[in-house]
Amino acid sequence: MDMNTLYDSESFVVVHLQAPGHDASPASSPNPRPDLPAMPRHGFEIVDKRSGKEVYLDGSWAELFQQHLEAWQRQSPTQEEVEATLEQYSGLAQQPVVVH
Repeated sequence: MDMNTLYDSESFVVVHLQAPGHDASPASSPNPRPDLPAMPRHGFEIVDKRSGKEVYLDGSWAELFQQHLEAWQRQSPTQEEVEATLEQYSGLAQQPVVVH
């Protein structure tokens, strides 16, 4: 699993998680069901440092969050705007952060 930290502040950490070979060509990454398209597995983990909770976004939640990231790249939001958006997602967090 490839992990890239996208954002780190006093309040939040955002990490993009991507399965190995996500960008690999179909020939280098065998599909166990060639009759079905291979689905890339990726998601975003948002950790609310204040509450000690995390939320993992995948599927349509990850797609929605990706749209926020793309908008931020175009518009260069303030830290307050980024954190206000992350605050909305952190409301979904139920998992306490556990150190392995």
